[in-house]
Amino acid sequence: MSIFPRPLKKVLGKIIPFSKEDKVPTFNLGDGVADSTTFLRGDGTWATVSMGLFAQTASSGIVTATTIETTILDGGVGSLSVPANYFKVGDSFSVSLGGDISSANNETIRIKVKSGSVIFGDTGLVTLPSITNKHYQIEIRFTIRSIGAAGVASIATFGQLTYSKNASNAFEGYDFSTINNTTFSTTTSNTLDITVQWGSTNASNAIYSESMILSKLF
Repeated sequence: MSIFPRPLKKVLGKIIPFSKEDKVPTFNLGDGVADSTTFLRGDGTWATVSMGLFAQTASSGIVTATTIETTILDGGVGSLSVPANYFKVGDSFSVSLGGDISSANNETIRIKVKSGSVIFGDTGLVTLPSITNKHYQIEIRFTIRSIGAAGVASIATFGQLTYSKNASNAFEGYDFSTINNTTFSTTTSNTLDITVQWGSTNASNAIYSESMILSKLF
């Protein structure tokens, strides 16, 4: 015999136990919308199943011979934007981006993950070796730590940049970690962007993306 009481329902003004044929209404199980694309999380919230949110379908423009901060993303299917008050604590996402890069020896590049002027992740200045038409890859994960207005909300981002260099065609890389709990807000809409900025106008410096996929992990 189960030690747990059977759930009750009200029929014709009387409270009686649910039978095994009855189904508990989904709105009694958790907050949010229950449909074919959601599941009930342990915190009692109907959440979207982990899935792809955006896939870039064209190569970006080439960012070369300029010190102007420039997006490295291009159009695709899905969306890079979320509306105000969309995020929940624990929401986690991943970005996988790759393309081609060239640079003169000891040139610098800076890569930022951001929404408008709000920075989620920042490599800082990265000093590059001599690179000629090699591949690079950027892997990023970010998690919503708390929600609310700027000064209350918090987002933690971790990323890795790897690339091949001319010498021995060897791999090199940098990692970065950023926590923004000052300017990030979940009460406004957010649109993901990834930008690059060269340290000089050297014509040998060039980078563009060929692929970018944004996915929801949790």
